[in-house]
Amino acid sequence: MKMLTKATLTLLTATAMTSAFAASDGNYSDRIQSTKAGIEALSNTLEKMGANVDVSVDLNGAYTPSQKEAVYSAKYAELQDQFDALHNQVAE
Repeated sequence: MKMLTKATLTLLTATAMTSAFAASDGNYSDRIQSTKAGIEALSNTLEKMGANVDVSVDLNGAYTPSQKEAVYSAKYAELQDQFDALHNQVAE
């Protein structure tokens, strides 16, 4: 249970960081790096929970920074959905 609490805290921190950068009109590079960090945190959390995690990101066709940001954000959302589903299974 302590591991789950620690993992949840890590996830919430990464989510808050990602949300803060996404809300600003700052540099795309900063937002992409923040989203990558969120992906890494989520993947680590999911692996510790016993899930198989695919963190591969296909940037083919993503030529602009905003397109790349969208691809990374989609991967983050996918991992977040996986975490939510796994967390709900554990809670039941």
